[in-house]
Amino acid sequence: MVGDVLLILGCIAILHAAFSTYEHLSHLKALGRPEGALPADIIVEAFVALALGTLCATLRTDELREITWRSEMKRRSLDDIDPRLSFATFAQRAGLSRAEPKPEKS
Repeated sequence: MVGDVLLILGCIAILHAAFSTYEHLSHLKALGRPEGALPADIIVEAFVALALGTLCATLRTDELREITWRSEMKRRSLDDIDPRLSFATFAQRAGLSRAEPKPEKS
């Protein structure tokens, strides 16, 4: 719950930083000097929002599961496992490719 609220807050903060950047660059363009650095408060706001969003996205994820063969076999029985290899299924096409002789027209 806390992670969800803080993630929404981080998203709003990054959108605000983007809007502030747009407004600042529009202001510089209106003054006739499009070259200029962003103010420090916009840069700090963007980095804080990025850190907050990353932290909150990490907080709201589920617990990681083990991805080893042993952990997978703990949940399955031997009857559930197909013992045949999936890549070893071959289809014989030799009999299918022969065309039957057509009757000759006289």
